[in-house]
Amino acid sequence: MQRIFLPVILIATSLLAISARAQSVEFSKDEFAADKQGLKEAQRELKAGNEAYQADPAHYGEALPHYLTAQQFNANNAALNVKIGDCYLHSGTKTLALPYLQKAMKLDPASSPRLHYLLARALHLSAKWAEAAKEYQLSSPTGPRDQASENEPVTAEDLARRIRECHNGQELEKSPVRVFIDNAGPAVNSAYSDYGPVVTADEATLLFTSRRPTGPNAPKDPSTDGYFEDIYQTVARGRAWQPATNLGAPVNSAGHDATVGLAPDGQRLLVYADENGGDLRESELQGTTWTKTQRLPGRINSKYHESSAAYSPDGRTLYFVSDKPEGGRGGRDIYRIDLAGKGQPENLGPTINTPYGEEGVFLMPDGKTLYFSSEGHNSMGGYDIFKSTLRDGQWSEPENLGWPINTPDDDVFFVTSASGRHGYYSSDRPGGLGSKDIYRITFLGPEKPPVLSEESPLLASRLAPLTQPPLAPPVAVATAQVTILKGTVTDATTRQPLEATIELVDNAASQVIASFHSNATSGNYLVSLPSGTNYGIVVRQEGYLFHSENFDLPAGAAYAEVVKDIPLKKLEVGVIVVLNNIFFDTGKATLRPESTAELERLQALLSAQPAIRLEMAGHTDNVGKPAANQDLSQRRAQAVVAYLATHGIAADRLTAAGYGDTRPVTSNANAAGRQLNRRTEFKVTGK
Repeated sequence: MQRIFLPVILIATSLLAISARAQSVEFSKDEFAADKQGLKEAQRELKAGNEAYQADPAHYGEALPHYLTAQQFNANNAALNVKIGDCYLHSGTKTLALPYLQKAMKLDPASSPRLHYLLARALHLSAKWAEAAKEYQLSSPTGPRDQASENEPVTAEDLARRIRECHNGQELEKSPVRVFIDNAGPAVNSAYSDYGPVVTADEATLLFTSRRPTGPNAPKDPSTDGYFEDIYQTVARGRAWQPATNLGAPVNSAGHDATVGLAPDGQRLLVYADENGGDLRESELQGTTWTKTQRLPGRINSKYHESSAAYSPDGRTLYFVSDKPEGGRGGRDIYRIDLAGKGQPENLGPTINTPYGEEGVFLMPDGKTLYFSSEGHNSMGGYDIFKSTLRDGQWSEPENLGWPINTPDDDVFFVTSASGRHGYYSSDRPGGLGSKDIYRITFLGPEKPPVLSEESPLLASRLAPLTQPPLAPPVAVATAQVTILKGTVTDATTRQPLEATIELVDNAASQVIASFHSNATSGNYLVSLPSGTNYGIVVRQEGYLFHSENFDLPAGAAYAEVVKDIPLKKLEVGVIVVLNNIFFDTGKATLRPESTAELERLQALLSAQPAIRLEMAGHTDNVGKPAANQDLSQRRAQAVVAYLATHGIAADRLTAAGYGDTRPVTSNANAAGRQLNRRTEFKVTGK
């Protein structure tokens, strides 16, 4: 029996293999003798498709329509289905490759030496993790591109890495994150690829890159057969984005221009331009017009490819991506550089950078939360988005944002609002409007646990009517520890908008840590204030008295958004200015060290204007006895005068007056009102 059975099995297996191969129908006269004209036209399409497909580099987008036309004539040719699948794998709709490659495998598994690998890629991109891993295991390493293969060779390490990605995907999909992922809609997205969103901290303005045609005769990039990249902008009206408009010249050029990064206040834009191998450039918003982009310094741009970047909240540090080999760890790495200094970029090191590629760097306005995309770490395929936090000068182990935010395909250029409640990125998802679309992610936080009653339901029903079960307390969604201060700077008299300098001061260190400008046309400004600092906000404009605000934000303070319009006052007799950064201990008249920066500003004003005279006035709330309040306010005003007199200001230019609780600016009925009434101010008495 054994001698007979084994040959029978071998013969049957051979017949099955022959039968499988026989299912693939060739484009030949023998197969289509009844339709010679149709065969001729199909062969013509095949030839045109092959010329594009076999070019160096391959023009997949150009080859695909020819192949699809030929496939309409003969749907059962295995080699053609392989090529169609390969073209789709190099398109913006990669998941369309799967049915063609599955059909090719059914028609003839030997039709291409890379069929197992291509099928594995299509299964992988469709999140069919186990099936994909099996096909990767059946794949063999290959050499340079030949027949139905990709541009790059596939090594044994590549296959092992792909299998690891499938295992990562399986694990991450088991614990999906709670999010809403919403398409940004037709006002933003088009039938073409839209990607690279950057958003102001308050989500009022969104800029992005699109490869849509700019007109009926828009030129195409001959290397990709797609339209050139241009930058578009949209603004929010209520909860809806308005129709996006092309940013136009001088930001957009005849070549590729792509969004890279946006300052939190929306006044500076980082742009990628395809010059010198790929450079980073910067444009400033002057009024309503973006300036011509300027190339960033040679310390940042190199002869290699610099592809993305992000500002720190204070604008003094730039994080950027480069594939330069010097100091790199492999592929593209993330670097950090001090823009104000002269030093060289610093690689963020092995905690962040891997031997694979990193891309799409973004730093939240809190200054310590870094988002980036990586092909390494525990990616589930292509680039995944990761999060790392700066703690005691060290970056934490990157955390994969998880499924369904990340997918088996590339997920890159993720940014968030200052609150951290919303994220924006581009993705190729079913139901989109085009190839790649921009989506908004709403983070919902952990799921609320159910509250189960320990009472007997039967006993409870006898004692009282059943009511709604108790609800668990709401689960807080983690938000960024940052305060957004925004508003409009105007002339106090005319109410006309002003372009003013806004300085951010660390009161404890008496040091200016950042400087911004309000918009020249609108007067609008936006400043990000990470928690953990006592901030002085100083607004200056030539011909006006400075204006100060104070925000003392303890470490861990939750996200808040404060609207503060600032009317600047001209130097005129009778004008009163509140000094919001003068501090005293409770019940005392001793100036605290945090007052130094404000006192120095007042001293500088008096030195620059030697003719003016000031009355320093102290005020209290109504807590305590009126006589005691008047005495305290007088001593506090005298303390300021004494400081100025000992720092070179003539005593006869200054007077001190204490008004106690007699001149409140608001009600003393609550703590916030009492805090506003406890103030130090000056009044111009002569000039």
